Amino acid sequence: MYVIIVGCGRVGAELAKLLSTEGHDVVVVDKSRDSFNRLGDTFNGLTMVGNGFDLALLKQVGIEKADAFCAVTNGDNTNLISAQVAKKIFRVPKVFARVYDPQRAHIYAALGLDIISGTMLFSAMLRDKIIESRFSSYLIESKDLGVIEIEIKDSLIGKTIQDINIPGDFIVVALRRMQGVIIPEPRTVLKNKDILMGVVKVSSLKEVREKFNLGEK
Repeated sequence: MYVIIVGCGRVGAELAKLLSTEGHDVVVVDKSRDSFNRLGDTFNGLTMVGNGFDLALLKQVGIEKADAFCAVTNGDNTNLISAQVAKKIFRVPKVFARVYDPQRAHIYAALGLDIISGTMLFSAMLRDKIIESRFSSYLIESKDLGVIEIEIKDSLIGKTIQDINIPGDFIVVALRRMQGVIIPEPRTVLKNKDILMGVVKVSSLKEVREKFNLGEK
């Protein structure tokens, strides 16, 4: 893929290095040349000094052929303007903007922009760890679904995945064992201390907890 990243802070630099390591073509744009030092010596993409909403600069770095555009500077206004330019003017297929202010995140998401709010994600992660560590809602954008962990013990030992699934309410998507994480088959037999990860319908969370004798830790 051909990816343009606006902002070479910690997030932008790490994203650029990850994509570059995977073999993607990456261009990083930032107002400060010194910021490119975060990319290290192994980064083999391109860098360009300037603003992420400068039309001439964007054309220069080949935005017309870009598959994805990520605006991850430390300024909400810059990110949102850059994302709008990439989406509305150049019609880049995948456009993402980092937003710090949760209120702006809701507004601009409603306008059709793909928004990533670190503030909201981190707050939700901490809330889940504090209130109910087995359940996380931040992993899925829809508020209707969440992810729950279940440790296999007592009466669940020896059952299969298809015995555990609850059609319409809960479905197992991964299984963690000593050997690592696997995607189980319906007939996979559960062992003591296995950890199930399943997608659960939030409105059915109470019933699922009761079925598997889970507390709200």
